[in-house]
Amino acid sequence: MSCIVGLFFCSKVLAQPDTKDKVYKGLVLDEVMVKEVKKGFDVQSFIDKIKKDTTFYKAFKSLRLLSYNMYNDIQIEDKKGNVKASLNSITRQERKNNCRTMLVKSEQVKGDFYTKKHDYNYYTAKLYAHLFFTKGTICNENNIVGHKVYSGSQKYEEQLRILIFNPGQRIRGIPGIGDNVAIFEAPTVEKYAFKLSKRDYNGEPCYLFTAVPKKGQEKNVVINELTTWFRLSDYAIVARNYSLSFRTLFYDFDVVMKVKLKKVSTYLVPYEVNYSGNWHAVTKPREIVKFVAIFTDFE
Repeated sequence: MSCIVGLFFCSKVLAQPDTKDKVYKGLVLDEVMVKEVKKGFDVQSFIDKIKKDTTFYKAFKSLRLLSYNMYNDIQIEDKKGNVKASLNSITRQERKNNCRTMLVKSEQVKGDFYTKKHDYNYYTAKLYAHLFFTKGTICNENNIVGHKVYSGSQKYEEQLRILIFNPGQRIRGIPGIGDNVAIFEAPTVEKYAFKLSKRDYNGEPCYLFTAVPKKGQEKNVVINELTTWFRLSDYAIVARNYSLSFRTLFYDFDVVMKVKLKKVSTYLVPYEVNYSGNWHAVTKPREIVKFVAIFTDFE
């Protein structure tokens, strides 16, 4: 694309800015950020940091290195919005001698959340457990974000991991999705409007970066919204909201996630995750699930 030469976005207007907003390198800046740029704020450097960011995924991996209590509320709904199965529990992860274990302190289960063999009856519940629960004793983990080559079931888990933890990055091997989630690359970048503002989040000064589809492109994209608050002091992500949806003859999904993060010791970790998802594949029954995960009492 000829208009992307040394720039991250095309230099044309991507969104109709407010009266005092300005467009800089295709990025809409609010009045405060316009002043920041005049003072020397490097927009291109900031955009590059967003493209290469791994801190969000690293924050989830860092949970493996700490002890904490966790409140789990998972609700499986039918098409009318009635709860047909649920899990409400409090768990405790203990990290000692470079190993972690998990204790279930309390648990309330309704409906067919579990099978008769006490396996998870729903794929979303399996994914939740894979992300947040510990079975047995697991040792010698780290929070390093690498670039491994995966195959088989691990490959699909890695693709899902990228979709959840690195929204905006290209995913290879998923027809219809892989290129469409690469919102920072051509040609998908042309479908989005981007804005950078300066906003407080929970009393902390932050850069607020938002990506939404341009008018008329809503049905042609996978990422419906990507909103991230970056702390001014160190560019750490303190919150991220994102919405994903897509529909084909073989599968469809509509997912919204909201994640809040904070610093614990030297680690950036999530302390609240809200999820609402509706998805279906030809080989699976439709799942409509909401869950809340809250992490407390870190050690």
